[in-house]
Amino acid sequence: MKVLRVLLLVALLAATTAAGYVWYSIEQPSDPLPKDGVFVTIPHGASRRTAARLLEQGGVIRSALAFKIYARRHPKRTLEAGDYFFDHAISGKEVFWKLANGEVYQQPFTVKEGETIFDIARDLEAAKYMTAEDFLKGAQDPTQIKDIFPDAKSLEGFLFPATYNLPRHAGPVELTTMMVHKFREALQRMAPDTLGAKDSGASLGSMVTLASLVERETPKPEERPLVAGVFTNRLEKNMLLQCDPTVIYALEQDGKYSGTLTFKDLRLDSPYNTYVYRGLPPGPIGNPGEVALEAALHPAQTTYLYFVANTQGGHFFASTLAEHNENVAKYHRLLNGEPADPPPAEAHQTHTGGKSHKGKR
Repeated sequence: MKVLRVLLLVALLAATTAAGYVWYSIEQPSDPLPKDGVFVTIPHGASRRTAARLLEQGGVIRSALAFKIYARRHPKRTLEAGDYFFDHAISGKEVFWKLANGEVYQQPFTVKEGETIFDIARDLEAAKYMTAEDFLKGAQDPTQIKDIFPDAKSLEGFLFPATYNLPRHAGPVELTTMMVHKFREALQRMAPDTLGAKDSGASLGSMVTLASLVERETPKPEERPLVAGVFTNRLEKNMLLQCDPTVIYALEQDGKYSGTLTFKDLRLDSPYNTYVYRGLPPGPIGNPGEVALEAALHPAQTTYLYFVANTQGGHFFASTLAEHNENVAKYHRLLNGEPADPPPAEAHQTHTGGKSHKGKR
């Protein structure tokens, strides 16, 4: 009996020690992690045993056994697959709930209003998310929007400006899918009948194209309906749109844009050059935000046919060429540091200076 009591005592001590070890291992943080942190990837379909082993190998938890025992106490919680980042040591219990809540590693990436697929590609490469070439391959495949814009040549115009939380190894198709989905959501809010309307592809494409011109022409939200109204009026009168950003886009497509436009560029033979070809370009020249899309859906009812920069980020608008020429002169005076309006002695004279190289600006 004495031997039996000793054996029972030893077993009790062992059980107590084991329980203490499990408690310590799950309640206390692991050893300090490397200063750059640790990534642990939990594969799809991985068991709790596999997850525990990977976490222990990564130095994130003290004991795979303790982690599994704790996990058994929460049988209804699934450990979500994905990449997890640990920048400091936390307890095994906290690690469990991080995986159970699916707090996978995400990288924020922002698409700015008006950016082209070329801009987005450069931004992604600069941030080391993916190469510009890889992104452009995905963005130049219009398959995702063929149901709403059958004539699309790429996803340009449909990559909605917003901040996206990307997984660690996001691919171009995964990213463009997120952006197109966000575009559909935005359009559904603004014009719920547009996406499902029969034979609406051409009109939707034209609307997004117009919105992209508006977005690239003015940074001021309050001006966008006016700019949309100017372009709409010029289209109705079969006037050239003479929109600089369309020429820039044509040059970017060929990798020839140097950062400035020349008079030679304005004669470029491209269907995107609205100084040469009438009507809208064959597709969007950037990715418009919600305000620009709204402006294209509801252009201002105006008689304006022209606009020119006012040196303050906005524009002067005019209904006639004579008014426009006055605004062009005003623009040049402001550039020279002079008052916008001419001196009184000159005010009575009719200004006939040649129109600017842009018919509407």
